[in-house]
This record gives sequence, structure tokens and C-alpha cells, in this order.
Amino acid sequence: METPLTGNFRADKQAVSLAEYESRGGYQGLRKALLMSPPEITELIKKSNLRGRGGAGFPTGMKWSFVPMGKEAPHPKYLVANADEMEPGTFKDRALMERDPHQLIEGMIVAAYAIEADVGYIFLRGEYECSNQRLARAIAEAQQRNYLGHNILGSGYSFHLHLHASAGRYICGEETALLNALEGKRAHPRTKPPFPQVSGLFGKPTIVQNVETLCNVHHIVLHGADWFRSLSRTENGGTKLYGVSGKVKRPGLWELPMGTPMREIIEDHAGGMRDGLRLRGVLPGGASTDFLVEEHLDTPMDFDNVQKAGSRLGTGTMVVLDDQTCPVGMVLNLEHFFAQESCGWCTPCWSGLAWTEKILAAMEQGNGSKRDLDTLAFQTKFLAPGNTFCAFAPGAVEPLQSALKYFAEDFQRHVDEHRCPWRR
Repeated sequence: METPLTGNFRADKQAVSLAEYESRGGYQGLRKALLMSPPEITELIKKSNLRGRGGAGFPTGMKWSFVPMGKEAPHPKYLVANADEMEPGTFKDRALMERDPHQLIEGMIVAAYAIEADVGYIFLRGEYECSNQRLARAIAEAQQRNYLGHNILGSGYSFHLHLHASAGRYICGEETALLNALEGKRAHPRTKPPFPQVSGLFGKPTIVQNVETLCNVHHIVLHGADWFRSLSRTENGGTKLYGVSGKVKRPGLWELPMGTPMREIIEDHAGGMRDGLRLRGVLPGGASTDFLVEEHLDTPMDFDNVQKAGSRLGTGTMVVLDDQTCPVGMVLNLEHFFAQESCGWCTPCWSGLAWTEKILAAMEQGNGSKRDLDTLAFQTKFLAPGNTFCAFAPGAVEPLQSALKYFAEDFQRHVDEHRCPWRR
């Protein structure tokens, strides 16, 4: 199977039923996993080179190996699916949950068994009402068939899964802020260490994993690590859900081999730019990644190569900038979002992002100055990694710092002409 994540998708975009899922091999990965030991599964995931699909790209098996195991380990342990998909330009996890919800559930059960977790939560973005309905139905079906609950399939292993609709906030994508929100607290990041693998939800060992990551787990158990690595064009194992939004002919989402070049995704799958438009830049992994430009189009879209090009793979969902859209206005739109979504925990973030938005808005209105360009450059360093409590602000200024690099002339024109050149 070359497209394990989307191979079951129905043409009518309805959710795959439990009967359909089982007829196509569903829950066979779980049955096989229950005949293995938890450490064997973790080792298999390590060998597969599965890396987290939520943005950071941390090796999944290594992450699991940090969880205390054995009779002396604290319980209950928790597994949490991070389904709070609020990254602008990103819509991959929604597709997986709406169209094949049992795939996520099976992946979670296998992952939970591997870390000896007792309880699981799907922390779902509140606006994803369709995902909520379909997941709730699928969880009930899985419980009826004893794939979930007490003594799963007579194995002696029990796992209880709950669906939690989030109240929202972008910061909930940060795993420790998510855990605070799940506990009923404000969604503020926690100090690390301790890391969630040791002290997470309610102070117990916890793994927080992205939806797409978890959807791969049972496929790897069923088909093997070598099979999973063979799906990729690079060292990063497996396939990847790549998305493209912006002024292309066919915006959408596709499951392709990890390492598929950016040019192939944009030109062959998204159909290239709309007639009369030219590509100027791409945010390769959602809104909180650095712009790449035309010279980078042949970059393989995997964690290592995109980083070498000067950005991050992130979620793998590209936002395309065309030559008829103002890059300053685009960055303003992004910084407005990030300024709104700051949790306010640390001063550089809540103050710096609001300041950045104010400067960009003034430039768009024709009130910018040379000093503003210097201040924006300063902000990208003031909000850099190591100067803020978590990675929110550094990610928020990545599009700004790269726009100042690649579109410096556009920023300068806003200052020199005292207007936005794209406004008629």
C-alpha cells in the first residue's frame, strides 16, 4: 500500500464505516500488536524512522522510550492526540479525522499499548464539529467491538479513550499548554524539565502526539519498519500529507512519499499558479515557518532538507505567495493572528508581537519609516529562540524575518512611497 493514510478515503468524503474499515484490514495492526511486547513495538517504531508530523519532527520511537516502564512505573499513564489543528494554512489532521476516524483510534490504541497507557484523550479543536461527530461515533463503535475499554480482545490490556473538544487558542498546539488546558487550567506552557513523558497530565507519564503521527503507528506494526522506510524518498520514513493553499489552480491535500520536491507538489498536484500569476514565495510548513523562494523549489520536502534550505517542514502544508499579493500585507495578516493568540505568559511574546503588528499596520497605511525597518529587524532577534518562554514567538516571527530577507525591496517601497504599492 503506497498511501496507507488516505487509501481508505471515500470519494463522497463521508467517514469510512467500521465494517468498511475492518474489510480493508482495519484493526489487524492492533491484533498483531497485542501479540508483541510493548518494548518490541517501541523498537519497531524507532527502526521505521517515523518522525512527529505536528511540526517539530522529533523521532517518535525515541520519544516513547522516555516513558517509565515496568511494574514500578507510575499509573495511570496517558496518551493524548493533539488534534488542536490551528496552524494557519494547515488542514491535514481534519481530513484524517473526518474521513477515516477509526485509523486514528487504532493508531492510538497501539501507541497506548506500547507505552502501557491506561487512558487516552483526543484533544480536538473546538471548531471541528464534523470531526467531533464522526470521532464520537467511531469511538462508540470501537467500544462495542471491544477494541476499546476493559480487557481488549481478551488480551488483558485495558485502554479507555475520551474525546475532548477544546475551548480553543493556538497555544494549545504546544504540548504542555495543551495539558494545562486539559486539566482545566489556563493554556500556558509549562517549564521543562520535567518533560511530559515523565510528569505530564495530572503529574503522570504522558505522551502527546500529533494525529497524523498516530495514524501511521498501526500500519508500521502490521507491515514492518522496512516497508515504512521504503515509502519515502529520503531517510525520513513513510509518506506525508502535503497541502497547498494560495492562488494555485488546484489547492488541496495529497499523500505523497516523504521527500517529494516542493516543485512537484505545487506544479503537478496543485496545478501550478493561476494564469497570469507568478510564484514569489512559499511558507513550506504552515504560517509559522520561514519563506522559501523560487530557487528552493527543488528542495525535497522532508525535515532535514527543508531545514538546510533555511526553513522548517512544519506541518508540510504550504502557503503560496504570488506576485500580485503584497508580502507586507501577508505578513501583517499573520502577525495579527499570532499577536491575538499569544497566551500572554512572557513579555517578549505578548508585547513584542503586538508591537510588530502595529508597525506593519502603519507601513500598510503609508505611515512607515526607516526606523520601523530597523525595529522589525530587531524584533526578529528579540523574539528569537532562548528569549521567550516557549517556541510560540520564535515561530511567529519566522515569516517576518524571512520576508525582510527576500522581500526587502517591498518593505522599502512602503516606506519610500508612503503607501502600499499593491493598493489601487
